[in-house]
Amino acid sequence: MKRGDLDDLAAFAVVARTRSFTRAAAEIGLSPSALSHAMRGLEQRLGVTLLARTTRSVAPTAAGRQLLHALEPALAGLAEGLASLENWRDTPTGNIRLTTLHYASRTILADKLPAFLRDHPDVTIEVTIDDRLTDIVAGGFDAGIRPGGAVENDMIAIRLEPDSRACVVGTPGYFVRHPRPQSPQDLQDHRCINYRRVTTGEVVPWRFERNGETINVRTQGQLIVNDGVLAGATIRSGAGLGSMLEHEVAEEIADGRLISVLDEWSPVFHGCHLYYPNRQITPALRALVEALRWKDK
Repeated sequence: MKRGDLDDLAAFAVVARTRSFTRAAAEIGLSPSALSHAMRGLEQRLGVTLLARTTRSVAPTAAGRQLLHALEPALAGLAEGLASLENWRDTPTGNIRLTTLHYASRTILADKLPAFLRDHPDVTIEVTIDDRLTDIVAGGFDAGIRPGGAVENDMIAIRLEPDSRACVVGTPGYFVRHPRPQSPQDLQDHRCINYRRVTTGEVVPWRFERNGETINVRTQGQLIVNDGVLAGATIRSGAGLGSMLEHEVAEEIADGRLISVLDEWSPVFHGCHLYYPNRQITPALRALVEALRWKDK
């Protein structure tokens, strides 16, 4: 193998996986033109066309797919071998690519990540915020954060927060103008803040549970969002009712700034977990797991 072939083979695997010179170049740290030139040089040396190019896309040829099939386990083994060298270092180093939800980024990560970065100056973390259920393996991520009930069975999952009830809350001022709902169906007569699911585009119905009975209620209101910060601000302004996790609003309920209704119908939602593939992890990721792990006080 000639000098530079290993780098070019690794770059080819990224291009074949992402099917984009632009995305692959950003991941590798080259310009798209330099990456394209390197791929043509690799093809010339091998005497085989590995990538089918059009003006809008790039995809592996049959020969390219065969090569990719052989390369992936070899590159994975090489990456694990290099990662194992981290055990000889005194402190964790390296890069971590993490995908997470908007909710987890503004609560769990905003609370704990700054201290982790100060304590581990040789670790670099790239956080991608996406409320869709991202495939971390296909996306090239080291780990992800999502609700516990949505983690695949073949992943290692670490709890980051406890489960929590969903509370229907409004301000005292709102309830001066509107009667308190006595049943979930009464919400159809209220101004409710609704959420649209990113993955399906569906406006999410409000779910309630009591004594084994589950009710889904579709409500009306002036605002539909896919962002909890905007929803929370609108609820706290008195413009409508909304569903929020109990631990996020416990203090406001306790001091009277918000009023919780329909408590006997409140369902429980799974707390967020950090998850990663069932394989050897780097010391950097192990340190992050320990920093974010939920510890029951």
